[in-house]
Amino acid sequence: MTLTSSRFVGYEQDRGIVQFLMQDGSKEIACAISTSAMDYLERGPQTKPEQREAQFTRLRDRIEAQAASKYRATEFEGTPPGIVLRSIDFRG
Repeated sequence: MTLTSSRFVGYEQDRGIVQFLMQDGSKEIACAISTSAMDYLERGPQTKPEQREAQFTRLRDRIEAQAASKYRATEFEGTPPGIVLRSIDFRG
């Protein structure tokens, strides 16, 4: 169970999340990170909606590493099951 980078899906302003996909072999894994978690990682002012994709790109390595960690721990949420990252996932 090794996840690899796949693609950015999009920013959902109404839900306050950025969606992205990762790959486990040929299987796509739906993932999301809260915008508050991304702002927490940058420890700066809140990012503007039109800058969320660029912010995701800057933080991609850290975000995907944490998603892979939750995947290995089988910490899935939702239907269909996916990986959801929040600020608390990056503390500690």
